[in-house]
Amino acid sequence: MGSQIKPHIQLGPIDLNTPLRFGDSLPEAVDVVVIGGGIIGITSALYLVEEGFSVAIVEKGRMACEQSSRNWGWIRQHGRDEDELPIMMEANRLWGELDAKVKGRTGFKREGILYLASSEAQMEKRLAWVDIAKQHQLDTRVLTKAQVADRIDQGGTSYAHQWVGATTTVNDARAEPWLAVPALAELAQSKGITIRENCAARAFDFAAGTLRGVITESGTIKCDQVVLAAGAWSSLFLQRHGISIPQLSVRSSVSATAPMKEVFTGNAADEKLAFRRREDGGYTISVSNLHDLYLGPDAFRHFFKWLPVATEHWRDTKLRISAPKGFPDQWRVPRKWAEDEVSPFERLRVLEPQPNHQKTEELRDEFAKRFPQLGKPELKHTWAGMIDTMPDLVPIVDRVPQLEGVILATGMSGHGFGIGPGFGRIIAKIVAGKPAGHDMHRFRFSRFSDDSKMRPGPAI
Repeated sequence: MGSQIKPHIQLGPIDLNTPLRFGDSLPEAVDVVVIGGGIIGITSALYLVEEGFSVAIVEKGRMACEQSSRNWGWIRQHGRDEDELPIMMEANRLWGELDAKVKGRTGFKREGILYLASSEAQMEKRLAWVDIAKQHQLDTRVLTKAQVADRIDQGGTSYAHQWVGATTTVNDARAEPWLAVPALAELAQSKGITIRENCAARAFDFAAGTLRGVITESGTIKCDQVVLAAGAWSSLFLQRHGISIPQLSVRSSVSATAPMKEVFTGNAADEKLAFRRREDGGYTISVSNLHDLYLGPDAFRHFFKWLPVATEHWRDTKLRISAPKGFPDQWRVPRKWAEDEVSPFERLRVLEPQPNHQKTEELRDEFAKRFPQLGKPELKHTWAGMIDTMPDLVPIVDRVPQLEGVILATGMSGHGFGIGPGFGRIIAKIVAGKPAGHDMHRFRFSRFSDDSKMRPGPAI
């Protein structure tokens, strides 16, 4: 315990070039092992300690090295699935508490997110969610074209792209992903939580149907319960134990511009472009709702479960014939391996897809249309992440019925960073055998096998 943390300033997504920061010795036994060092795993561990449990986190690569440091950084209630919204409202509050505990090092700011509309038809879609916001007593506002112009400087009246209005929830927030999760990991370590990077979990250790621990590449940790929060790898880990879930992962690309004149201080998205001001004076920009799906065994196996959402969002998803070597749903990745055998998680420590460079010029053009006074931005860094998602676009957060003692938290569907603390607290309650404090029926493990009608959530 108590390994020395190396000083390090992270300026972008975390990968294997990021120095090892958490190298605690593995304990012989704890109450709970958390598999996965992203926002879900870290916040679950923090709230588990508050419930009185001893906890160890094992991460195959680096803390937050995958989607938890590659997302937009938005902490949004606006536009959420209605069943997720109460949890997200709690998460919004918890982010403020956590940021205070690490003395502001998450980059947390409450400045709202503008959901812009480029047409009256798009504005009608934005307005449809306002009624849900009112039911939950959110401070959600509708902005006119003039009010949008007051907030965003588009260089006068001759710009090519005009917004007709927007909706926004006032206390929505953002944080810097690559700063936030490591800061929270340091907080977790200070509370006695064991954290070990570069240490892949290989398998659950069961005997006669009873969980005995987690087998890692560095040894076995005895435990009574496990939280599997492995993001895009969760499905593959479960397949090793004969459990199938219809989880897939899609690639999303993001860019960071060089520092440039400030035309907007906050966060915004329309139907084609998402952008936010960064701490370094540039902007994080991305093409809204454009994803790449690599076809593999799981994609074909779960085709019919995915058909409803695929039909609705087919324009936003580009199909790729096969995933790169070692990816979770790549054709040759093994679904079974021995406990003393090198696992797929060790062969590919960080799921780091190449960004979609074909869209880079389109991204620059879209930005320049909106801000002609700035022109095409210089992109100093472009990266991509794999978003773990479910057919109804909401996660599974539940016990795994066939594996007693295992709690699954996966398929966050691009919502995980913002909602992380909310689900983290719920997971701690589930482990403790206490009421979750929220209606968890929508997020149950069995919903893809109990013949219930699927209800896809919003993709924004």
